[in-house]
Amino acid sequence: MKLLSLLRSTRALHGAALLGLVLASGACESTRSVHRKFPAPISQDERMAWWRDARFGMFIHWGLYAIPAGEWNGETGYGEWIRDSAQIPLETYTKFQAQFDPKAFDADAWAKMAADAGMKYLVITSKHHDGFCLFDSKETDWDVMNTPFKRDVLRELADACARHGVRFCTYHSIMDWHHPDYLPRRPWESRPSAGANFERFEKYLHAQVREVIEKYSPAVMWFDGEWESTWNHERGLALFELCRKANPAMIVNNRVDVYRGGMAGFSSSDDAVGDFATPEQEIPPTGFPGVDWESCMTMNGHWGFNRADKDFKSTKELVRNLIDIASKGGNYLLNVGPRADGTFPPESVQRLAEIGKWMDRYGSAIHGTTASVFDALDFGRCTVRVGPKKTKLFLHVFDWPSSRELVLEGLGNKVRAAYPLGDSSRELKVTTADGQVRVRVPEKPLDPLASVIVVEIDGAPIVYKAPKIVAETDTFVTDVQVEIEGATDALDVRYTLDGSEPVKGSRRYTEPLTLTETTVLTARIFHNGKAVGALSGRRFEKVAPRPAVEAAPSASGLSVERFVVDWDAIPEEFGPLVPVDTTVSPGVQLAGERDERVALRFKGFLDVPADELYRFALASDDGSKLWIDGELVVDNDGLHGTVEQLGAAPLAKGLHAFELIWFNKTGGAELRLRWAKPRASFEALPASAFRH
Repeated sequence: MKLLSLLRSTRALHGAALLGLVLASGACESTRSVHRKFPAPISQDERMAWWRDARFGMFIHWGLYAIPAGEWNGETGYGEWIRDSAQIPLETYTKFQAQFDPKAFDADAWAKMAADAGMKYLVITSKHHDGFCLFDSKETDWDVMNTPFKRDVLRELADACARHGVRFCTYHSIMDWHHPDYLPRRPWESRPSAGANFERFEKYLHAQVREVIEKYSPAVMWFDGEWESTWNHERGLALFELCRKANPAMIVNNRVDVYRGGMAGFSSSDDAVGDFATPEQEIPPTGFPGVDWESCMTMNGHWGFNRADKDFKSTKELVRNLIDIASKGGNYLLNVGPRADGTFPPESVQRLAEIGKWMDRYGSAIHGTTASVFDALDFGRCTVRVGPKKTKLFLHVFDWPSSRELVLEGLGNKVRAAYPLGDSSRELKVTTADGQVRVRVPEKPLDPLASVIVVEIDGAPIVYKAPKIVAETDTFVTDVQVEIEGATDALDVRYTLDGSEPVKGSRRYTEPLTLTETTVLTARIFHNGKAVGALSGRRFEKVAPRPAVEAAPSASGLSVERFVVDWDAIPEEFGPLVPVDTTVSPGVQLAGERDERVALRFKGFLDVPADELYRFALASDDGSKLWIDGELVVDNDGLHGTVEQLGAAPLAKGLHAFELIWFNKTGGAELRLRWAKPRASFEALPASAFRH
């Protein structure tokens, strides 16, 4: 199955593009039991219906790592990765199994806290990277049944979730630091790799995944740990197909495959499989129409319990994260790291209870809603519920307006009523003029976390969007081509080139514009000669190209220095590092370089054929940066899978100082650099372009 068929839902965005008409999905199967019999194969929309309706879930990271509670040899910054990050030998770490006895564990208490907080599903670690299993596995003794506790955590929690109306789901790590056949070993380990057989480990992994599905019927199989070099698309596809065959109704995340684009979490290949994307510790700046996604985030700085970490997000921030994500069409998976005794940290308990109070009042503005129909709102966010004859727009107010007016740009529907959520008898005054709907609100906020105002409109939402100004860059050397999107047979786009507001008599957009001087372009949509929607504006600046440098390189290609490093990011100062070797490369390439904990520095000159603004596309796994003439052009830094970032530089004909640094910490390794002139496709830089 391809990415487009798996991640992109077929729930429609109906209606004409000229009106920006947005429809929500229908009712969801929220009452279906988590202990149902496996149904016949079902459609993607049927499989995802309850998940799209839920919007809010609980993540639980729990295991042996809760025992040291983030501390080892006097250091207190560890979490669920403690065995690797503190470099604990296997024979030492295995001793935690005999200490695991969480007598205070109460599955009903956990499930009830999730339900009371308004969470509709719960995802728990059946197995994290340390390989320890919280379920009764016939495949290994490295499980909870061989601890003093001797109780099947997954069984108890699955049953408790069913009692409290929460869908039970499982997280399962592909990576396994305990299994003798898992490769690669940790770089610091003394365990030999000789005799290890990854194919044998893969059979073990499949057997355990099958166990989890057959025993506990998880509604979601949430994979992780897919980034190491031994995992590939073919293995991911086989595991995905195992899940599909075992339970066609079960949802599988995209981390079963290898194409996740780092922490951003969106798959980068049309070959990728998985039902939803998985941004981690971040909320995408905009929504992704037609793509199912879920942001998983911690309450403090760790996934697993860390006794010293008291840096918890406020309840206000957590609630507003939930609103922000729902307004962009995503789900919020909020993590709790239980303590070794089986209880939640009191800070987590308090925040869950406070979130629950807000959800008791405003949960209907989250559950079963779809993404905002507005590009942006000055006061906060919007979620939407479309009905057969009317739509409810839920306006989540973060910044209470001093004007006491909430302004909705471009709303084309007749407004039936406006009122605070939960008090429909308290009607608010609504006025409509100049393409704006204004809702008069009380003097003070209705809730300290986020107030919700309902605006009921006739039919499905009709929003006149601001026109979109499209160009490759905001700067240019000779000229830049600009397009304005939004015109249709019924709608005109009018524009000005001096920054003034377009009026009925302004120039009508009919074809792409070619700008040759610095210009402030402003555009607006008109319907039957009347301005509708918001203004769009963009400044385009003509710049002089950077002058070429005077240099006399003696040979083609680039000098390449190789360093042994252990970076999470490229340091600001490269420092006194001494290269382990220096070679020459015909261009920017790895040339078989796939080692871990390594960095390369490419240095030399780029020979530019003509004065122009050149765009650069730098793809790497892990991080990379490109400098030209000492100026940073592309920043693709950090730990991530293969991600491509873009940049541009105005360059005069001739030689320009060139430097590119790339590093790989662990797992896959990738590096690729391409360039393009204006209105041209990206292509690889030829070897003739480099000198040193």
